[in-house]
Amino acid sequence: MSSFGDVAIIGAGPYGLSIAAHLQALGVEFRIFGKPMEFWREHMPPGMRLKSDGSSSDLADAESRLTLKNYCAETGIEHHDSRVPVGLDTFVRYGMAFQTRFVPGLEAKRLVAMEKVANAYVLRFDDQEIVMARRVVLAVGMAHFQHLPEFLADLPPELVSHSSRYGRLDGFRGRDVMVMGAGASAIDIAGLLKDEGAEVSLLTRRPNLEFHAPPTPRSPLSRLRNPNTQMGAGWRLRIFGDQPLLFHALPDGLRRRQARTLLGPSAGWFMKDSIVGRVPVVTGLIPRRAEIENGRLRLRATALDGSEKDVVTTHLIAGTGYRVDVRRLDFLASSLSRQLRTIDQAPVLSANFESSLRGLYFAGFAALPHFGPLVRFVLGARYTARRLARHLDASLVRRSVAIGRPVSINS
Repeated sequence: MSSFGDVAIIGAGPYGLSIAAHLQALGVEFRIFGKPMEFWREHMPPGMRLKSDGSSSDLADAESRLTLKNYCAETGIEHHDSRVPVGLDTFVRYGMAFQTRFVPGLEAKRLVAMEKVANAYVLRFDDQEIVMARRVVLAVGMAHFQHLPEFLADLPPELVSHSSRYGRLDGFRGRDVMVMGAGASAIDIAGLLKDEGAEVSLLTRRPNLEFHAPPTPRSPLSRLRNPNTQMGAGWRLRIFGDQPLLFHALPDGLRRRQARTLLGPSAGWFMKDSIVGRVPVVTGLIPRRAEIENGRLRLRATALDGSEKDVVTTHLIAGTGYRVDVRRLDFLASSLSRQLRTIDQAPVLSANFESSLRGLYFAGFAALPHFGPLVRFVLGARYTARRLARHLDASLVRRSVAIGRPVSINS
């Protein structure tokens, strides 16, 4: 059976749920599909703590009734805007509570195919249902966009995996494993592997690891030079965090360069004690190629002084981050992919998050090259939800049935 509606939201993480909560408050018809908080529940290791502060980790309902702070107060969980790291378990339970309260009509099914017929998008799901929608919001998060360097991409998963593959880490207890990268995902997983009893080491091309400064008082002069923001300290973060449309208005080349470099790899301040003195760190090595020898992985690398060095491990976890690439969205029909205007494989988006295909929107990490550092974080869900919901509300004719609930109309 097929159904027809105004808006379909694909994805039920912080962005998808926040957009749905705003649409519901405005009375815009929608259906939302996906497993709630799936990326956080299935692709993050237990024990992880968010790099974002407690004040920067809110999902967004229209009236800000269920912030993380409010949820922690309701449930008796310790919380502080900056001094108490947010545990993964707390954040997941908060997201699930948000979904139950504001998006009760969520449908936990997976999109397997998407194409366009006339003025509607045809969505096929894993339970065989076909849904037609005039507008589709893809809030699919980062899981589709995991990045592996080319020299690792074709190696077997027994030897190489991406950090987003995990989940539980107890399968590495007692094993030799190397983590590659210098960002939060690499540093976090290295510390957690050590806690699990793995023989872990950390490899990075950078000369040293970077950790956020702990939340201590700063002088007025220091705050003037580098103002605090919910993403870090600095004037560029202040300007682009407060005015994402200013970032959107930058020339293409400058905007893409800023999106790549504005926030370099770093980990939360609380991870320093988990790494320093506990996990061997090999810095200043740039891996160039990989070979399999006797069931082990040998990395051929270049040191910063130009010398060649080899590193051997039984398993490499690549904490090499994510890159927006619409080709990774395997549910998109090839006809849609060909029509979609992209730059460096990222969708070109309007100031309202609309792609070159009318009625197709991208929210969250996929919008990074156009809206900057704000949408790399949960923090950006509020801005995105408000702007996108208002835009959709203005462009759609409201129906007079079941306001705020998913609506299906048999075609």
